Amino acid sequence: MTETGHTHGHDRGSEHGHGHGHPDGPEIEQAWRDLVATARRSAADGLVVGTSGNVSVRVGELVLVTPSGVPYDRLTPGDTVAVELDGRQVLGRLRPTSELPMHLEVYRNSTAGAVVHTHAVHATAVSTLVPELPLIHYMAADFGGPVRVAPYAMYGTDALAGHMVDALRDRTGCLLQNHGTVTYADTLDKAYDRTAQLEWMCRLWLTATSVPGRTPSLLSSQQVRDVGERLKGYGQRS
Repeated sequence: MTETGHTHGHDRGSEHGHGHGHPDGPEIEQAWRDLVATARRSAADGLVVGTSGNVSVRVGELVLVTPSGVPYDRLTPGDTVAVELDGRQVLGRLRPTSELPMHLEVYRNSTAGAVVHTHAVHATAVSTLVPELPLIHYMAADFGGPVRVAPYAMYGTDALAGHMVDALRDRTGCLLQNHGTVTYADTLDKAYDRTAQLEWMCRLWLTATSVPGRTPSLLSSQQVRDVGERLKGYGQRS
């Protein structure tokens, strides 16, 4: 459960000069605005319904996370919720998402800067059919290889968090059986992009396998690894 090129491991908070590595007010405020915008985007894009799904972002030694059971369009700057890595709430009057154990396990076991959890329809459908998403598209390389399915466990439990950690070994995303998706990255935008990409790949696989009498071609593990090497240099260079 590692991702290269990240600049924020578990000592990130040391740069802030605040007690326990806590960041200052403006940084928290901006991170919360970005988190709420991402949560609202997940609803607008149909990746969650109602108050399902949740989003978190790490700022120093704090994790900002969406609260439990509150519609995203009602969240304001005064609703900021933050916990430490041990789960102790240090900001906010609202209770953190019930999936907090899952989010914290990602941060404890990786260099993640943000985590996005959704109940995306096609991805959840795939989670009920196979132990991992077949290599239907080369963007599996962005996840480190075939995206695994974590065995079912009740939401909000340590058991689910444990299954997720196993499924995320050397991966940046996984499916949760009969539940949804989890992706992480160094930024909220990238974590969200991975969620959308995962949902698209699941939709693609379901579409290809629905044609009677035909079996879709799949990529080899080596082909996906080759793409992974090429993706390291993808995008604009500063």
